[in-house]
Amino acid sequence: MLRSSQPLTGPNRKRCREDEMLLGTVLDEEDRGFIIDTRSAQAAKQARMTGGGTEPKSSYPQWKRLHRPLERGRPLQESFVKLVEACNDTSLNMDRWLSRLESCRWLSHVKAALSTACLAAQCMDREEASVLVHGAEGMDTTLLVTALAQVILDPSCRTLVGFQGLLEREWIEAGHPFHLRCSRSAYSHARLKQEAPLFLLFLDCVWQLSRQFPFSLEFSERLLLTLFDNAYASAYGTFLCNNEKERCLCKVKENTHSLWAWLNQPGERKKYLNPLYSHNALVIWPSVEPQSIQLWQGLFFRWIRSSQYLDEAWAEIQQLVEGE
Repeated sequence: MLRSSQPLTGPNRKRCREDEMLLGTVLDEEDRGFIIDTRSAQAAKQARMTGGGTEPKSSYPQWKRLHRPLERGRPLQESFVKLVEACNDTSLNMDRWLSRLESCRWLSHVKAALSTACLAAQCMDREEASVLVHGAEGMDTTLLVTALAQVILDPSCRTLVGFQGLLEREWIEAGHPFHLRCSRSAYSHARLKQEAPLFLLFLDCVWQLSRQFPFSLEFSERLLLTLFDNAYASAYGTFLCNNEKERCLCKVKENTHSLWAWLNQPGERKKYLNPLYSHNALVIWPSVEPQSIQLWQGLFFRWIRSSQYLDEAWAEIQQLVEGE
């Protein structure tokens, strides 16, 4: 699986021989590959006017392009804001609440992200084909799809240490602009143009996987909640800045502590483990049917509904597992 930004073909349909040669070397002569573009065909076509574009079939004859549009930017942020507002409105009856939940479209974004990740995983697992994923700049929906596909395909990415490595590789080192995307929150009245909860959408999708496959992920919901909190406000430097260059200039590693170092302390690590975990070497194929996608109550209702009884149940399960 490969990821990149969009090709810069531009309005004059410029060719880049180096790009063509690079993708050509990935495939043997008779192989076929898939390019999953996370933009709509129309958006990709419009991008040519500003220097971007897509891979023309004539220049990439062994690659088949598939468009699977995923929202990014302001529409996604507005969806997040509307969901949080609906969750905080205690005056709603059930019909009004369900209507508000549907209109915010957050669960539609979750479904679309999981569906696209499944497509990438299927191309690799069932077609045994190479896959290139990109959108525009390759730092948002691209990372969402590649990271989710790896959780679906690779059991090592479902362990606590493997998942940390996945985040480091596919989000932090790959240049997801955490400072711009997570600079405020759903509670802020400011509507910044570049803010968008892409990382939260990824965590929500992973939570959906953990709910559908409760034995297959070594880490618990508590880890996902901690990662969400630290993406927006953290005492650690792991999610600071927008890219590696900024982190080097700010000397983040020298001046801050790592979130991973804290999580991996023996006393802390135990808190984030799933007591039901059993290694599963198989691919986990999630259902994306509407009835299978549920609202992440542990996050969106965490300050409204007490988690006392759930926490007590998990503690009891942990004791039972340790007693065996």
